[in-house]
Amino acid sequence: MLSIKGLQKTSLIDYPDLISTVVFLSGCNLNCPYCHNPDLINKSLPTIKEEDVLNYLETKKQWIDAVVISGGEPSLHKELPDFLKKIKQLSLKVKIDTNGTKPLFLKELIEKNLVDYIAMDIKAPLNKYNKVTKAKVNTKDIEKSIEIIKNSNIDYEFRLTCVPSLIDKKDIENIGKLLKNSKMFYLQQFRNKITLDKKFEKEATYSKEELNIFKNILKADIKEVNVRA
Repeated sequence: MLSIKGLQKTSLIDYPDLISTVVFLSGCNLNCPYCHNPDLINKSLPTIKEEDVLNYLETKKQWIDAVVISGGEPSLHKELPDFLKKIKQLSLKVKIDTNGTKPLFLKELIEKNLVDYIAMDIKAPLNKYNKVTKAKVNTKDIEKSIEIIKNSNIDYEFRLTCVPSLIDKKDIENIGKLLKNSKMFYLQQFRNKITLDKKFEKEATYSKEELNIFKNILKADIKEVNVRA
């Protein structure tokens, strides 16, 4: 059974230019201390039945355009492709939010036409992945996911949450090189209200002016860069 732990019935911001419903799945293979969805990582929320979600989508498909699968980390759920098939049968678009640690899973979704948009979180330059995520990451998988997404025919974005104690100007330069010739990148403001590691609730945030400096650095390598502050 797919471990659905949250449902945001209407969103105007999670799928660019479309009205979407957001489905949150539990569990993650990373432990980013600044994560703002700790309840999903800890699996402490009650499970929502898959059939209830599908029934809701059936009744609302005239008013929504897409479904966003978020988490947690969606690629950990082997039941997800079957769920996405049912969503596609409702003529809804699908967006996946992912950390990119499971490139073969992403490849499968793309090849089976089960996803229309992928948003991949870039956690750090490759040399700092383990430090930032507090997990053992195979960075070759991160590189593979980037190439799979870039070479696909679907819409995509890469995005980075900018935490001052973890990400600096040099890291931004290295991330730009990692994502060279990508078409879309978002710098996201760190939110310190709820975090996996409570110490990060006292962490400062970058100013919008500082994020714009990072934006200008990244524009040397990436076609379009925007700030979500």
